[in-house]
Amino acid sequence: MTDWSLTRRELLVAGGVALAAPLLPLPAFAAERTYTLRAGPARVRLLGATNPETAVWAYNGQVPGPVIRARQGDRLRVRVKNALAEETTVHWHGLRVPNEMDGVPELTQRAIAPGGTFDYVFDLKDSGTYWYHPHANGAEQVGRGLYGALIVEERDAPRVDRDLLWVIDDWRLGNDAAISGGFNAFMDMSHAGRLGNIVTINGAPPRDLAVRAGERLRLRLVNVANARIFALRFAGHRPVVIAYDGQPVAPHEAADGRVVLGPGQRVDVILDMTGKAGENFVVRDDYYARFAYDLLAFRYGPESLRASTLPPPVALAANPVAEPDLATAKRARLVFGGGMMGRMGSARLDGRYLSMREMMGRGLGWAVNGVVGTGHRPATALSLKRGESCVLDLVNDTAWPHPIHLHGHFFRVLSRNGRPTAHREWLDTVLLDPQERAEIAFVADNPGGWMLHCHILEHQAGGMQAVVEVGT
Repeated sequence: MTDWSLTRRELLVAGGVALAAPLLPLPAFAAERTYTLRAGPARVRLLGATNPETAVWAYNGQVPGPVIRARQGDRLRVRVKNALAEETTVHWHGLRVPNEMDGVPELTQRAIAPGGTFDYVFDLKDSGTYWYHPHANGAEQVGRGLYGALIVEERDAPRVDRDLLWVIDDWRLGNDAAISGGFNAFMDMSHAGRLGNIVTINGAPPRDLAVRAGERLRLRLVNVANARIFALRFAGHRPVVIAYDGQPVAPHEAADGRVVLGPGQRVDVILDMTGKAGENFVVRDDYYARFAYDLLAFRYGPESLRASTLPPPVALAANPVAEPDLATAKRARLVFGGGMMGRMGSARLDGRYLSMREMMGRGLGWAVNGVVGTGHRPATALSLKRGESCVLDLVNDTAWPHPIHLHGHFFRVLSRNGRPTAHREWLDTVLLDPQERAEIAFVADNPGGWMLHCHILEHQAGGMQAVVEVGT
């Protein structure tokens, strides 16, 4: 291995849109975009050309898989071929698809058997930055490289000079560049999840980015890691957030200049290159303070694109997401418990209460409202009528952060720890810090059974998952 990869491994080992915005009509079907994805074994150079190849599982032989691009209102048709030796599916993370297209085996579809195919067909209601990944044996299949980005372009895109995509992942690799085994290991499941020792951007070692003074970038950040949370600081620059999880938000500077992404989350930022010719500025990830490291650097060339910055970015057009009626909303509380150093002494599994010791003996350690979710059809935590507004009080009663993802819907984040949020952002995945509470609201307008789970995939496999049922 090169000195770079060894150093990197040592560094990385670690324990709304304004309320007045009008609701857009549902975009009419415009064009059909067709793709084929083949999930199977492949070999790629995660550590660059001078290091050994890594055996991975990949879509179409590449990590990340092909970037799927379409426009809002298009119909997407994706044929998935399974060349793995085990079942798989594809979940379209963040997209509001019909329930039978959501890619959860046992709950929304039969898993795709080895050698089998499945056609996913749905209309793209919402513009934004999304991604796709398996929902069968997710911790291992995602951890071995099965994921890709999906970009739904706006009808009126913001003015930028470059639109860049960073699909950020971490990997647990050995000295031979091979992926370490032990997926869903007890230590990972009961603590912070499977944290890797190598970080990649778009399936390769992070490379410095050549920029020009006066240039404006749109940077689409996608966290596809099993468990790692990223907190990116852009030295000398002021990132302006324009979308969370694909959903437009009133443009604002990132809090403390730090863009935080939990697993599954996406953030779109506008970056104006305000440096001078010949200057260099570091992008640093400092979420895990003891293991902070420099991801890459912006390197200014000798030429300037323009003498002054462009006008401040304007808000993207809102997606057609129904506004919840808080006055009539059904209210419920979901408590996420378990894990090491937690306070949960027991939980219910298949109708029987088990102590934490008994649960952990079965490779489990997490629960939602005291119920351990197993398999792909866990217990229903909440039943809603179609069209009903709902306010959920999400409580992280554990010693670990949890990115909580709801399938099939977006939700407004109303408050955190009882304090109203500054931007009332729409999300599909909300990151809860240890002992944090968040109040979210949404309209249950997509019928079917929808997964709600922690997107630290080892936590999900260890029981932190449930179903939200929306009537027809």
